[in-house]
Amino acid sequence: MRAIRLHAFGPAENLVLEEVADPEPGPGQLRIAVEAAGVHLLDTAIRSGVPGPLPELPALPTVPGREVAGIVDAVGPGTDPAWLGRRAVTHLGFAPGGYAELTVVDADRPHEIPAGLDAAAAVAMIGTGRTVMGIVQFTDLDADSVVLVPAAAGGIGTLLVQYAKNAGATVVGLAGGPEKVALVEADGADLAVDYRQPDWPGKVRAHLGGRGATVVFDGVGGAAGRAAVELLGRDGTHVVFGWSSQGLTGADEHRLDATELARRGLTTAEVLGPPMLARAGGERPIRALELRALAEAAAGRLRPRVQRFPLAEAASAHAALEGRGTVGKVVLEP
Repeated sequence: MRAIRLHAFGPAENLVLEEVADPEPGPGQLRIAVEAAGVHLLDTAIRSGVPGPLPELPALPTVPGREVAGIVDAVGPGTDPAWLGRRAVTHLGFAPGGYAELTVVDADRPHEIPAGLDAAAAVAMIGTGRTVMGIVQFTDLDADSVVLVPAAAGGIGTLLVQYAKNAGATVVGLAGGPEKVALVEADGADLAVDYRQPDWPGKVRAHLGGRGATVVFDGVGGAAGRAAVELLGRDGTHVVFGWSSQGLTGADEHRLDATELARRGLTTAEVLGPPMLARAGGERPIRALELRALAEAAAGRLRPRVQRFPLAEAASAHAALEGRGTVGKVVLEP
């Protein structure tokens, strides 16, 4: 099979297309003929040699990628043969192997792809979508809510805008450049603004007519994230799920301290990891979030935007993602 392999940590150009042996499913496993593989910001950090939230970096050479969808074409001993020929989507967890034509996974991880979803949309929901389902657990949005979404044209931002509008909220989306602003408008935002323009906070204030935001969904941090937080009204909530402007491990000097939070009557919730899983509850909270995400997409309530690259152009996909040149969820297609 063809696969993208990484032989040395470093720049995107280190991702190379090679012919490798087909993986074979072991006991309790199945194999997926990949139709779409998700590309995540975490993948770029690992490729660079930054472990981020992973316990450790993978041994080299490695095939990156942890989100795949396609057709089950083989099952191992002890695996239900009814899986054969079914459309499946899965998050591989900490195990890489997604940037390939074939990948193997434990049979208790995949979900059958709901009717009406293509492989790329399913991949978007199994990773990015489940994160969105986890994020929104920390809010009770309704028609009185005023929601700000930085990076609203990204994979998570796109879905947050749609989710908030479905709840009846007034939604302001921030994006970089007129093309991305147009996409945020198409997702239903009441106002979409270009955060690269210095007067964007004034445009938001004018649109809101003196109201403060009630929620900021912030995965960006940095100056833009802080400027969005400045638009929160008293008793507003700052929901933090990343600091992409600082890199996955970078400190953010723009974060609010306890004194300022108290003075302004704000609350902040850093939601990734244990807090998100605790809210989801159950024996397998991640799986519960995945099921919710797939159900929202199958029902048409959430519509992931996807930017597709051929598998052979994985390096270009990484470079575009790192350079903020992508919209929605980035996927590779063999």
